[in-house]
Amino acid sequence: MHQATVPAPCGGTAEPATPRPPGRLRSAWRAAHEPVAGVPDWARRTAYAVPFVVLPSGIWRLGVLFADDKRGGMLPDWAMNIYVACLTIVSELLAFTAVGLVARWGEVFPRWVPFLRGRRVPTTAAVVPAAIGATVLTFMWTIVMPLLEITQTKANGDPLPDDFPSKAGGWRAAYFYASYLPLTLWGPMLAVVTVAYAQRRRRSRAAGLG
Repeated sequence: MHQATVPAPCGGTAEPATPRPPGRLRSAWRAAHEPVAGVPDWARRTAYAVPFVVLPSGIWRLGVLFADDKRGGMLPDWAMNIYVACLTIVSELLAFTAVGLVARWGEVFPRWVPFLRGRRVPTTAAVVPAAIGATVLTFMWTIVMPLLEITQTKANGDPLPDDFPSKAGGWRAAYFYASYLPLTLWGPMLAVVTVAYAQRRRRSRAAGLG
């Protein structure tokens, strides 16, 4: 690879340019995503894909911020806007925890965690919440949501209102389904990554690596 050089003063010798260190954002991104040794490629790709599976529904929800009818019921519009924004942010943060099951910060507490920085993450502290989350998400989005759409009912058994997005028809219904159908994969994807994490940590303990 050709190395850049800095022009030298007259009569001097050109010196190699000092490479620019990566910015803070790039360094943080790399540290958050860099997989630990022993992570299978399929587990890494699956974990990285989880936030993108959740993202379309978040984008769809953010459209409520610009809608005339926010469907907030008793909530005023400003409160509904805050609720939608917070729900979208929290959903993405929860989805991103799947990356921790393949990255170093899922095995060793990062330095910004008080009192725990640098210590090993107990396997059960990661596996139990992830397994519970995968079970709840699978039940809610992979089982219940399709059944409610098939029966055209709400969770309490009442029929869906005529203005429900999936009943809009045309591109509106297509956009709604394209945004929410990926959520059916969230639970199963988290489940397989959780199993891979548990197996990897068990092999590490057996090898005396913690």
